[in-house]
Amino acid sequence: MKEPDFEALRREFPLLSHKTYLNSGSYAALANGVQAAFGAYLADRLSVGADWDLWVDKNESVRALTAALLHASAVEIAVTASVSAGVNALASALDFSGPRNKVVVSDFEFPTIAQIWHAQERRGARVEHVHRGADGHIPLEHFAAAIDETTRLVAVTQVCYTNGARLDIPGIVRLAHARGAWVLLDCYQAAGSLAVDVKALDVDFAAGGMAKYLLGTAGIGFLYVRGSLIPSLIPANSGWFAQADIGAMDISANRPAPTARRFEAGTPAVVNCYAAEAGLKILLAVGLPAIERRNYALSRRCMELLRDIGWPSITPLQDECRGATVAIPSRDSGALCAELKHRGIVTSHRESKVRASFHFYNDAADVESLIGALRELRPRFMV
Repeated sequence: MKEPDFEALRREFPLLSHKTYLNSGSYAALANGVQAAFGAYLADRLSVGADWDLWVDKNESVRALTAALLHASAVEIAVTASVSAGVNALASALDFSGPRNKVVVSDFEFPTIAQIWHAQERRGARVEHVHRGADGHIPLEHFAAAIDETTRLVAVTQVCYTNGARLDIPGIVRLAHARGAWVLLDCYQAAGSLAVDVKALDVDFAAGGMAKYLLGTAGIGFLYVRGSLIPSLIPANSGWFAQADIGAMDISANRPAPTARRFEAGTPAVVNCYAAEAGLKILLAVGLPAIERRNYALSRRCMELLRDIGWPSITPLQDECRGATVAIPSRDSGALCAELKHRGIVTSHRESKVRASFHFYNDAADVESLIGALRELRPRFMV
């Protein structure tokens, strides 16, 4: 199998000519094609002014491209303002008044996910947390103990944002479905860096955004809803773009779209649609299987070299147990992140760890730059 020309692709990201950019888990490097998409929006504004037909088409293009990325149908995708917007719309459609009122979340979740479900407690939801084991990871048996016949939803991340570890999503899905519960997958730290197939994973819902590995920008995301579930879920959060007929301008009733668009709200983020469309097209042209192989190779090499300098990552080495982020423990992760930035190496930090997040536009020289800096900084910052 011939791999893409990653060196040529790297040249499409101007930032990489002067920075070692290892921060795609926070915000992707800007591609020439995405920058051009911002310019195209401005050109359209200057030439036409308001072009709502074009803008709605852009929104629909993002929907279709996201569906292709996730191996879903376009009617199962809502284009949202963020993960928070999509999950809040979903939460508003769930009934917690009966005996099936538990929501299970894990210790690996991004704060917004747990916060949204805790916000449903006033509506009758009971939130149970699945905790880490002694090794810092979450074994499947911890989920088995939490998921029962009162569980409405299991909300889990595919890749943990703090340590880069993957949860056993197929195992969690089997447990949840066997006990009559639905599964919401937060794939923000996976989609675009790994191949994500919502049908193969058999999840009921999935949420993510365009700012990180999907190469777009902030202020736009997606919610996948399994097609068979859409008719029974009517969000209390709504808006004119959530209606069956956007152009009806009907103030007499809420008539939600028959598709996942019912989980949308008001006017779409038009300029963000331009950027998201461009980023998604780049990813699909390169191919997610090739991107996944590239990210695994780069992150594995990084972890091996960290071990060689005596500063091992806490991220699992096995491909099936991690994403594209390598988490490096530090006694002062904020100061270490700042020191790396001073040296032209852009990372991020969460809790007591520095995160090096790889994407297909990174190369072996980026790994060497990071390791060389960490070798020098090890006496000051290693735990």
